[in-house]
Amino acid sequence: MVALGIIIAAIALLFCGYVFYGSWLAKQWGIDPKRKTPAVKSADGVDYVAAKPAVLMGHHFSSIAGAGPINGPIQAAVFGWVPVFLWCVLGGIFFGGLQDFGALFASIRHDGKSVGEIIKDSMGSRSKKLFIIFALLVLILVIASFVNVVAGTFFTKASADGTTAFGIVTHPTGNQTTAMISLLFIVLAVIYGFLTNRCGLPTLPATIIGIAGIILSVIIGLNFGFAMSRTAWIVFIGLYITVASLVPVWILLQPRDYLSSFLLYGMMALALVGIVFSAFGGSAEFNLPAFTGWRTSIGTMFPALFITVACGACSGFHSLISTGTTSKQIDNEKNARAIGYGSMLIESGLGIISLIAVGMVSSQFIKDGKFAGAPPVAFASGIARMFGFTDSNNAIYALLTLAVSVFALTSLDTGTRLSRFMFSELFLKENEKSYKDASGIRKLLAYPLFGTAFMVLIGCVLGGLSLSQIWGLFGSANQLLAGIALMAVAAWLGEVGKNNKMFFIPTVFMLTATLCQLIITVLNKVKAMAANAPNAFHWGNWFQLIFAASMAVLAIVLVIEGIGTFSRQAKKITK
Repeated sequence: MVALGIIIAAIALLFCGYVFYGSWLAKQWGIDPKRKTPAVKSADGVDYVAAKPAVLMGHHFSSIAGAGPINGPIQAAVFGWVPVFLWCVLGGIFFGGLQDFGALFASIRHDGKSVGEIIKDSMGSRSKKLFIIFALLVLILVIASFVNVVAGTFFTKASADGTTAFGIVTHPTGNQTTAMISLLFIVLAVIYGFLTNRCGLPTLPATIIGIAGIILSVIIGLNFGFAMSRTAWIVFIGLYITVASLVPVWILLQPRDYLSSFLLYGMMALALVGIVFSAFGGSAEFNLPAFTGWRTSIGTMFPALFITVACGACSGFHSLISTGTTSKQIDNEKNARAIGYGSMLIESGLGIISLIAVGMVSSQFIKDGKFAGAPPVAFASGIARMFGFTDSNNAIYALLTLAVSVFALTSLDTGTRLSRFMFSELFLKENEKSYKDASGIRKLLAYPLFGTAFMVLIGCVLGGLSLSQIWGLFGSANQLLAGIALMAVAAWLGEVGKNNKMFFIPTVFMLTATLCQLIITVLNKVKAMAANAPNAFHWGNWFQLIFAASMAVLAIVLVIEGIGTFSRQAKKITK
């Protein structure tokens, strides 16, 4: 019954946040349904493509969710369920939702351009360049983290004789099933895109065909899997996201994200049924303690909790999606609250579901204050346990693992496309709109394929590290990006004379927590190297040290620029 009480409380609080706080924000900023959006004014058939609200909701929700609200809350569960619950709910309402909605609105009013352009208008061109560099570093970690997650859910360890299967296999493992269904899902998305955008098939019949295709893909995958080595999967994923980021959004991005959202909604619905079932007759019990202490294996509660939960409460990556792809596809400003604010609150709800799932199998995955195992496996195992399954050879487990991999791939698709936008933008002058307007080496650097290949290559190489080496750094960088995005939107709102006071506390808190975590990371790596600890000089540790230090310095410079902007705005008001 504890699990049921947790989910009911979460749904009630998140619903109230959407209805009351979300509506208040829309009124404060002046959402205007009569104003033309960038997707309407600047339609180009490639990136600026007006989408129906349901389709865009599917794209945005799938892109921001990824594996974050599953990985983060599950790893943070070592603190107990109460801290994670409070941060997912309160963080989603007052931090994450505020950032996502604000960034989307600001980008709509900037012709669908990135946070960098929003920063330029209020803080200057130098700050814009610094932010783009910072965002690209975050996107490298996004690619690395989710390549790692997807490869891990597709790859099956070698058999006893040391061989790894390759190609189509019968009697597949859960991972091989997930791989096969995911491959079929890509083909299905392309078919859906052509049916709706080139054949003129209405959304409803196309959706029915799409859902039927998903069911057929699942049936095939449960009987025939696909197997490759982990390295081969990393190479395949790298090639896939490169292509996906370059083709028009209607071919793959929009249809894939829309169809994948049904998996996400279905997964959440299945989990809710499982929670109710376990409360009124199931054998699964929620055994996660309410609170385990201020210090755990991942650090002290501040700042570790707020970094580890990541996307379940607040995520800087969301601001890049809001201003990179979603703002170029929204057909009316009135939909910004549902898509920007509402999607974040649903993701917080998914974070709570993840927390409950690990609570059902906490004795298996949390030992001596440490989380052991893969979060997607804990998630799938926990929900399968609610229905009475105790092993991984069942359809529910396969579907849940599939959902996690699909959303991680979705985030990879979108993140790589964002990398293309921002990498090109970094090397263009103010009067240049594309690489065609540039000259010399800048024309090459701004060329879409060059930037995409560069980012994917680095991300895939880092994806070969263990997830534990990447996720903590990703969480710090991601949350630091959230603090900077909150600061950027607040500065722009102040510049145009709109209420921005609701941003001040979230901005200061996120910047403080994440800078503290990055400093802790740097100090720990330096201490380990000074003490000549085992594996202290592994290249992965050098990477974490240099990356953390670089991001901390960039962030501090941007914060100083932001303080100067707010100071100037305050003086203007007092005159």
